[in-house]
Amino acid sequence: MNNEPGQAPAVSLHGITKRFPGVVANDDISLDFHAGEVHVLLGENGAGKSTLIGILAGMQQPDGGHIEIAGKPVRITSPRESLRLRIGTVFQHVLLVDSLTVIENLMLGGAWWRRHDRKSALKRFREVSELLGVEIDPDVPIGRLSLGQQQQVEIIRALWHGGNVLVLDEPTSMLTPQGVEELGAVMRRLCDQGVAIIFITHKLREAYEFGDRISVLRLGRLVGDIAPERLSAMAEEEATNEIIRLMFHGARDTKSDNVETDADVDADAETLVSEGQGRRARVAFDRSLPAVISLDGVTTRAEPGECALIDISFAVKPGEVFGIAGVDGNGQKHLAEVLAGQRPALSGAIKVSGKPANHGGVPARRRLGVRYITDERLGEGTVAGHSVATNLVLKEIGAPPFWRQGITHWGRIFSHTRQVIETYDIRTPSEHTPLGRLSGGNIQKLLLAREISTDAAVVIFNKPTYGLDLQNTRLSRARIIKAAESGIATIVISTELDELLELCDRIGVMFAGELSGIVDNQPSVEAQIGRLMTGAKAA
Repeated sequence: MNNEPGQAPAVSLHGITKRFPGVVANDDISLDFHAGEVHVLLGENGAGKSTLIGILAGMQQPDGGHIEIAGKPVRITSPRESLRLRIGTVFQHVLLVDSLTVIENLMLGGAWWRRHDRKSALKRFREVSELLGVEIDPDVPIGRLSLGQQQQVEIIRALWHGGNVLVLDEPTSMLTPQGVEELGAVMRRLCDQGVAIIFITHKLREAYEFGDRISVLRLGRLVGDIAPERLSAMAEEEATNEIIRLMFHGARDTKSDNVETDADVDADAETLVSEGQGRRARVAFDRSLPAVISLDGVTTRAEPGECALIDISFAVKPGEVFGIAGVDGNGQKHLAEVLAGQRPALSGAIKVSGKPANHGGVPARRRLGVRYITDERLGEGTVAGHSVATNLVLKEIGAPPFWRQGITHWGRIFSHTRQVIETYDIRTPSEHTPLGRLSGGNIQKLLLAREISTDAAVVIFNKPTYGLDLQNTRLSRARIIKAAESGIATIVISTELDELLELCDRIGVMFAGELSGIVDNQPSVEAQIGRLMTGAKAA
């Protein structure tokens, strides 16, 4: 840490309060973020972290309190003003323009009267890329990059004009263990240069490993923190226990009927720490049954900057959970799109329930019982401006029972939606609420409800718990297991190795568009998967 005694914090929040209809998102929050320090913010979805980030980024205005930069009061009235104050923010959801190239996205926001200097921009791009240790083609359209690569571009953009403060919202969700280590090294280098880093995560191990200071939010309030001196003197287990106490005991509302038991807390702690989680007690699937979905020598065509599939072959049986591991950007995006029918195969054969499925796109694939839950919940998976009800039937438009002879039966749609809201515990004011107002966890609940239906034969989950808090992660994984145990062939694509180890029966590892190997999920298989992720071939 580069903090000088008596030096004003890089950013100070004083009594920040933000209200929305029916909820207080931030309730009198006061925090200091210091130069040369990684300040970790922990809290469940709905704790107020996203609202606080929005206020720092100039996208929300507080209803009460004020902000100081280096000891001077400021009003952050817009994202441009936030950048002018040298606050760079990387949001959980990518905010780049898909049709523009990497370098064009980075050049956006310059003065309209000044000619864009591509040469200088490329020089700055190389400088920041070298600092972060990433390699990305600056002339590739953003839409052709994987989500992990897009996130790297977001970090470059946040540092593009120099930054005194860098806000990272769930930055490790798309990274492999090696990538997480590299990000930790990058953060430390930035801290050594005097940057104040606000690091938001749900993972206690990351909080302990990377954080100099930890603050915990719950239900819009700051419920406690661990100062650098105290944190550095704590062992990991001691720090973990203290954080769990703050998250699950420290802010318990004694007036509420929703009281958590010690057993609930212990279960939450186990998931948070990712220790002792082990592998689920699997219901054995019948390996003698014919495959529900199979790929034989599937190859795709790639545009510049994409990673195509090369001769991919595997099959998934009824009730099996088949995982896809690998560093993001090694062909997982193409695989998900080929499975869902969004991308054609250049060669090779795809069969669903024994029937050829190479042609016909998404509608044909859905008629065969294939369902896809994308990692891009907003944009590809849903339409933020449409209601919860409309999004729930989005893929059934024009079909019975909600449409007959071109007439929309809104009464049936609304009744169905209310039933789903209750069954899946989707937290929304009503079925008419625009979906974009819901939290990431509740949007994921809607996607699960929409895609895991009685007529589903195959369900593909692409990064199913990306950006979700503890409770929604547990819920999503439980529903994946339940879907498989009902006989659905289940494919889980994830960059979270712990997630795959918990859920899957077999795990295939992708490298450079190929399956470098498929392994049974047995104890101590992690090292073997790690070798395959580097490109080593299975014996």
